[in-house]
Amino acid sequence: MKCYAKMLCLRDDPQKIEMYKEYHRNVWPEVLADIRASGINEMKIFLRGRRMFMYVELDDNLDAQSSLAQAGQRSARSREWNELMATLQERAPEASPDEWWADMEQVFDLNWPQHLPKG
Repeated sequence: MKCYAKMLCLRDDPQKIEMYKEYHRNVWPEVLADIRASGINEMKIFLRGRRMFMYVELDDNLDAQSSLAQAGQRSARSREWNELMATLQERAPEASPDEWWADMEQVFDLNWPQHLPKG
């Protein structure tokens, strides 16, 4: 299992931030199905202020970029969802021009071999 972390910002508008949170409390069933059908086993989004952090897990043989892109394009309903979410979002300042959700570097894992208990 591989994991990925990505970041993005919400637009600086309290109404849009609340809309985003409400949509994510009630994600459209087709969108959830498309995410799962794209090989994504786990997805969590955290929010602080305007900054979002997304945690994604998928099988070792899959790539996060292509799996996320596939999920977002799998059906007309997912395309509609992504277009709607884009009206509420903006790139993080650290993102490159070709990134929407910017990749984050993993710098620690409690279960890396060097961090496991000895013996």
